Amino acid sequence: METKINRDIKSKEVRLVGEDGSALGVVPTHLALRQAEEAFLDLVEISPNAEPPVCKLMDYSKWKFDQQKKNREKRRNTQTVTVKTIKLRPKIGEADLQTKINQISKFLLDGHKAKVMVTFKGREITHKQLGSELLDQVKNSIDGILEVRPQMEGRTMIMILAPNR
Repeated sequence: METKINRDIKSKEVRLVGEDGSALGVVPTHLALRQAEEAFLDLVEISPNAEPPVCKLMDYSKWKFDQQKKNREKRRNTQTVTVKTIKLRPKIGEADLQTKINQISKFLLDGHKAKVMVTFKGREITHKQLGSELLDQVKNSIDGILEVRPQMEGRTMIMILAPNR
């Protein structure tokens, strides 16, 4: 919804707020417009649903520029967190496991979350304790926060780790 300014405001009277935020009362729109012109300001409708609508005396272009600047700053400060996935098998070798643990540590240091998956094939599903022991070993080897405890999803056991902040 577009903000109404100056002559776009069609109501007969408005509740006027001064440039400094002081309430100037309910005045006819044409008088509020005259006050804005005399002060070299704009009359901006800030609350159109109120009865009567609330309008403020301000420099509209400066206010709009400040809003855009705040939005740019907000977008710049947001940090996207991605989830990196590491897949393991229950019978993984010790050296391979250490390589995967190093990868997970690097992901956490870079500020990403790590999703560790242990996939069971065939009859391996009968030995779920191997998967939970493997995930416990990974968790104990890494300096991170356990975000999602190990749980089964179909034939896969999943755990999510988050970086320490």
